[in-house]
Amino acid sequence: MAIITLQGNETHTNGELPKTGDDAPDFSLVTAELGDVSLATYKGKKKLLSIVPSLDTPVCATSTKKFNDAAKEKSDVVFLMIASDLPFAMSRFCKAEGVDNVIALSMMRSRKFAKDYGVLIEDGPLAGITARAIVVIDENEKVIHSELVPEIAQEPNYDAALATL
Repeated sequence: MAIITLQGNETHTNGELPKTGDDAPDFSLVTAELGDVSLATYKGKKKLLSIVPSLDTPVCATSTKKFNDAAKEKSDVVFLMIASDLPFAMSRFCKAEGVDNVIALSMMRSRKFAKDYGVLIEDGPLAGITARAIVVIDENEKVIHSELVPEIAQEPNYDAALATL
């Protein structure tokens, strides 16, 4: 269990984020077209997982746009924005904001991803959705960077995540 805060108020996740050197846990997430994808879908590519509570919040929107811009320079990396939002809402956000270099994925069918990555918020007003985190996975499915953002309303360390790529 990790301790994070929401506007200074302590809350807890279900576990710990995978550490550098760990095998990345597999996942099943939902695309905008309502298809399922897994870690194997992106086999042989580096992956940046930006895990956010909801794209429909200012900090999540900002980080998604920043990673969308960074993705323009990193054609060998798949940028996955993962949230609890429905795929339809994620698609509307991406279209409205001109976000087209990242892939928005939903946890709509299961919270297993959040549990396996240790980011499921267990208490407080955001219980049931994810903490903000970044996980970078290499082409061999090894974690090469991870950051659990200590304050949900804070942006991640973009430079650290992108430097590992």
